[in-house]
Amino acid sequence: MFYFRKVSVNPPLPEPVQRLRELSYNLWFSWNRPARDLFGEINPRLWDQVEHNPVQFLLRIDRESLEKAAANQEYLKKYNEVMAEYDQYMHEEKWFHRTNPDYRDRTIAYFSAEFGLHESCPIYSGGLGILAGDHAKAASDLGLPFVGVGLLYKHGYFKQLINREGRQEVVYPDLNFNEMPIKPLIAESGLEITVAVEYPERTVHARVWEIKVGLVRIILLDTDLPVNSKEDRAITSQLYGGGREMRIMQELMLGAGGVRALRALGVNSRVWHINEGHSAFLTLERLREMVSDGVPYSTAREAVRSNTIFTTHTPVPAGHDVFTKELVEKYLGSLCRDNGMSCQTLIDLGWDFEHRQFNMTLLAIRMSGYCNGVSRLHGEVTRQMFHRFYPSLPVEEVPITSVTNGVHARTWIAEAWKEVFDRYLGEDWQNHVTEPAVLSRVDQIPDEVVWETHSQLKDKVIQYARDKVRANRVRNHEQLGLVAEAEDILLSHALTIGFARRYATYKRATLLFKEPDRLAALLNNLDRPAQIIFAGKSHPADQAGQELIKKILDYSREEPFRGKIVFLENYDINVARHLVHGVDVWLNTPRWPMEASGTSGMKAAMNGVLHCSVLDGWWPEAYNGKNGFAIGGPGNMHLKEADQDMNDSFYLYKCLEDKVIPLYYDRQNGIPVQWVGRMKESIKTIITRFSTTRMVSEYTDRFYVPLIDRGVAFTEAGFQVARQVDRFKRFMKENWHHVKVERTNTNGRWDMVEGEELMVESVVKLGPISSQDVVVEITLGSDRGSYICGLDSLPMELKEQVGDGIYKYVGKVPLTQGTFGYTVRVRPDQQHMVGTIELPLVRWAENF
Repeated sequence: MFYFRKVSVNPPLPEPVQRLRELSYNLWFSWNRPARDLFGEINPRLWDQVEHNPVQFLLRIDRESLEKAAANQEYLKKYNEVMAEYDQYMHEEKWFHRTNPDYRDRTIAYFSAEFGLHESCPIYSGGLGILAGDHAKAASDLGLPFVGVGLLYKHGYFKQLINREGRQEVVYPDLNFNEMPIKPLIAESGLEITVAVEYPERTVHARVWEIKVGLVRIILLDTDLPVNSKEDRAITSQLYGGGREMRIMQELMLGAGGVRALRALGVNSRVWHINEGHSAFLTLERLREMVSDGVPYSTAREAVRSNTIFTTHTPVPAGHDVFTKELVEKYLGSLCRDNGMSCQTLIDLGWDFEHRQFNMTLLAIRMSGYCNGVSRLHGEVTRQMFHRFYPSLPVEEVPITSVTNGVHARTWIAEAWKEVFDRYLGEDWQNHVTEPAVLSRVDQIPDEVVWETHSQLKDKVIQYARDKVRANRVRNHEQLGLVAEAEDILLSHALTIGFARRYATYKRATLLFKEPDRLAALLNNLDRPAQIIFAGKSHPADQAGQELIKKILDYSREEPFRGKIVFLENYDINVARHLVHGVDVWLNTPRWPMEASGTSGMKAAMNGVLHCSVLDGWWPEAYNGKNGFAIGGPGNMHLKEADQDMNDSFYLYKCLEDKVIPLYYDRQNGIPVQWVGRMKESIKTIITRFSTTRMVSEYTDRFYVPLIDRGVAFTEAGFQVARQVDRFKRFMKENWHHVKVERTNTNGRWDMVEGEELMVESVVKLGPISSQDVVVEITLGSDRGSYICGLDSLPMELKEQVGDGIYKYVGKVPLTQGTFGYTVRVRPDQQHMVGTIELPLVRWAENF
């Protein structure tokens, strides 16, 4: 193959509409319908052909159409209104500017392996990428000084085709970046900005690209350069493609290359957010930088931790990348070159000694000041997963918290609903989505308006499904009768259930088919018919997931289900948008507790599509008995998978038969009044609590702003605080074996009266450790037989020194009604550590 360079030749834009090109390169258009309409009105057919990609649209539109639009006064009026709205958005004072004016220039860097922003940028796989994209959009809305960092994949994830046999086929598109809303960054010299990362016996170069998302920029790296070898050009070829070696090559470029890209652009990040473990190597690159500048390794490690946050997104083992020691040694050696660091030292940061492998999640946890899961339940599950690394702590004190995910309401709420909300909630409602008082006005919307709006959206999704199925059958050269049949599948008046997500086995896409005859009876009831629309991809290496797709398609061709069960191929943002806007019920059946969050259900619920789910992920926090449906009760960790599947299928059928279907068909003057009541409850409760506006503001208040302050404190004055914390931790680890609760006396009896005070006196041996560097506390919690939970700790008072390194502490606890357990413990205390258990050294009273 010979070398060539690419050039994009655009038609000159008429002066009255010359800013269309600027608009096409800012993903602000993705959540602003009038902005998208500016392109669609010029040539609707072409707009659909380019799948709503404004950059590609402007490359293909003829000059005559542009001149015609520029001469149309009505079009120019819309154009000027959109550009005025755009300019206001880009320059107005936003939430972060008002609440944190001194931090406006303190950049937050957010690293993610994928970003799902719009169908015109197909460099995402699923939920993780969509979440990252929504995070960036909300950061822009709120005015955060935020930059995303990722990789630009030449072939994206993959395009899914369903063949005549009902099997998934994988096609990797050859993306033309010149036709996407993304640009290479150019230096003052006129040359493209590149970065270099050392790999074994070679250097790999990457071009730096930029996507604009409102006020936010996302920086992406692309190794498909002539200077690289064929193998290295493929590093950014496919998202989640290749074997373990390709994965570590990608993650080294994402982590180390991403940091170097920010340096090349002059971005001085004050917070580093690791979105899933793929980008955890950024911590080692920052470590390398500091050590190369003369900062001692252990001091540099504390400085890196001081302003780093890690978010983990899954309890599924396959979601946590692990590598062999040989592979890690091979690729991390370059980070140790010429700076005196030991490669083994770096490996130890992510080494799982029990499983004898390098774990990227473990690296991220150990190198971050804060760690969080993405729902309350997921936080609990993650603490359980990693408890073995904190053996002296109760599970609930493992230092992993949670921030429940959200979705970008401006992106995912249908335009039809936005128009209704403008009328009844006030035109400024989109700037107040976290305020219950504003969303409570949903109750004022007449039932007939709610039902008519939903019915129109439902008609659209049914026609969209028919068109998709017809196109699939035409491409597969199916019989003409089957092609014609696609025009009549699905009924506009039937209860329509949507199930769309990644086809991993734990998501149990076929749980509905446990009893096929029972399902057939539900779908074919003449008075109360139901139907199901499925969509989703399975990873090319996941054969079990692909078999689930095949099974559903096989059922859809059988007579009891024909025309009532359909599968839409190539699930992407566009397919998701149609489904979450227009189906009646959003079904979610993961095997508890494997669903970390589940943001697709949030998108649906914001549109009044009732969520019907097992109580996993985000749903236990959201479900209030009136805003959707729960399948069964709280999960049971002790059930075997087969028993859980049997249980959940039983409750799923009962939920559909006894609640969902009867409620949907209970009509008054053609309107299901009780159903509409649940729709209103869903809209107002989910929008206020599960938007990325709430999520990002929570990250900001709880983590970003404190991390900015910690980062400054740890690095100023020659890393003085980082040195203090490092010395403190090393001293504690070396001397903690001296610590012992030697004896404890208490007035506690087996049976006490509310209002009494529990008095505790303990003698504690600290050895060479100062009494000022520890906290001795009474820890109490609810009695659960073999353990206590719901812990609360009250510091004890140092009464006197009773010997060399031996101290007496006293404390008291006012008693409330209930059964409690209590004990005494000692833990390190240093003012610059995060929380109470950053250093997981705890000595418990042995008996008393």
